[in-house]
Amino acid sequence: MHDFKAIIFIVKEYLADGKKVKILDKDVADTLEISQTNFATIKRRNSIPYENILRFCKREGFSYSKIFFKN
Repeated sequence: MHDFKAIIFIVKEYLADGKKVKILDKDVADTLEISQTNFATIKRRNSIPYENILRFCKREGFSYSKIFFKN
């Protein structure tokens, strides 16, 4: 299973959509519908916001297995 950093990297890649654009933590926080302050706390604790990620996957039609599990 992926750790927090790997999960955020995958979400950032998805948001970049193959373009060479810098995706910031605030963009990920907005996408996951988490406040920037709460996201910073989650990141510092290396905690995974499962519910927010699952809602993101459902909303975007993105496979949760690509986010959580190593291929």
